Amino acid sequence: MSPHRTTSARVAVVTVSDRSASGERADASGPAAREALVAAGFADVVVTVVPDGEAPVREALTAALADGARLVLTLGGTGVGPRDRTPEGTRGVIELELPGIAEVLRERGRAAVATAALTRGIAGTVGDALVVNLPGSPKAVLESFEVLLPLVGHVLDQLAGGDH
Repeated sequence: MSPHRTTSARVAVVTVSDRSASGERADASGPAAREALVAAGFADVVVTVVPDGEAPVREALTAALADGARLVLTLGGTGVGPRDRTPEGTRGVIELELPGIAEVLRERGRAAVATAALTRGIAGTVGDALVVNLPGSPKAVLESFEVLLPLVGHVLDQLAGGDH
């Protein structure tokens, strides 16, 4: 997306964090993502917080898609911790996996920190929507946007039946 091109596509940002969902820690990633998305031209961005786990992620994705989101981003829950099950929740919702997006996101992350290789995030489509798992830290989210946002317009256009 061009930083000056406004799009009406609804974006749902889902922060996945037990601590933020319980109120123990403020969600820093969701607001940072929202700010960056608005700056990139997305006018309709909704941020929610859910606890870690496969079921809360699956339910949040399903709700966001039912609400008309064309881009759904999850933040967090992609590591190897015992409650990190965002990819599993996502896999239960997407129809077509896009491994290249996950690969480029991991590669961008590895340029900043070696442990980014451990992220298990996935990306895929559901109908005319794109769903992408991102890491949970605000810094990692913004770094991910560097490689993800230039792809979003093309993907959404293709999903709506646009020409190659």
